[in-house]
Amino acid sequence: MLSYRHAFHAGNHADVLKHLVTIQLLRYLGQKDTSYMVIDTHAGAGVYALDGGYASKNAEFETGISRLWDRKDLPPAVAEYLHVVRQLNPDGKLKFYPGSPYCADATMREQDRLRLFELHPSDSKILTDNFRRLEAERERSNGRGKRVMIQQGDGFIGLKSLLPPPSRRGLVLIDPPYEVKEDYRHVKNTIEDALTRFSTGTYAVWYPLLNRMESRQMPDKLKRMKANGWLNVTLTVKTPSPDGFGLHSSGMFVINPPWTLEPMLKEVMPYLVKVLGTDSGAGFTLESGQTKAVDTGTRRV
Repeated sequence: MLSYRHAFHAGNHADVLKHLVTIQLLRYLGQKDTSYMVIDTHAGAGVYALDGGYASKNAEFETGISRLWDRKDLPPAVAEYLHVVRQLNPDGKLKFYPGSPYCADATMREQDRLRLFELHPSDSKILTDNFRRLEAERERSNGRGKRVMIQQGDGFIGLKSLLPPPSRRGLVLIDPPYEVKEDYRHVKNTIEDALTRFSTGTYAVWYPLLNRMESRQMPDKLKRMKANGWLNVTLTVKTPSPDGFGLHSSGMFVINPPWTLEPMLKEVMPYLVKVLGTDSGAGFTLESGQTKAVDTGTRRV
């Protein structure tokens, strides 16, 4: 859907959840010396200015990263996420927010590879320009470059040509706009196909929790995938509005998650509810492949 621009939503509560989980998945992959590949099927622009342009119109970052920026009581996983954001804001003022590609690039090692797809022509150009500067700086500093490859195109389709990665280790991040209901079907079909090519890979799917039937049904469909396991975490920051508009909740569904992810989220999610929640409807759910509703939490204010 070429009308969608993630810049409107940069740094909101959904981004906090998505990028915190993504960084932790990459931290785990980085524990082994063997290289890995990250594939982002809907990469966006890579970096977003919060003090102007699209991001400043609705200022959704005020529901997310802004509430964490000056906190001194951050759990370790949240502190690692904030460290990535602070790298873009060395003067200590929150002006820029990293999208998933930058979060990945900032967490990966020299031997790892990043493959990015973005369909929107304007965002694809911005993404390319952003990473061209990053790669040039990297090459000047250590003689290494071109660990990032960017393609303007449909990531649902492009993913097929990259699986399995040469090292047989990797993370696939899937985060479409979900402006059309077909996106939900594309997510399911894409992962089913990907698992036949790369059954041991980790797949992380961000999704909105909306009144739309497809949104509510997708996690249950993903739970039935043939994989080694799954984990589903959702964050709700407020009671849904009567008209159903606005994003109050989102989730991250991870197929083949590392064993470290669930205990980390058990520690972090109550904190995020406390800091990002705005009314008595705030809460979280955390499920794993072994049982439903492993843990739930609700903030009372």
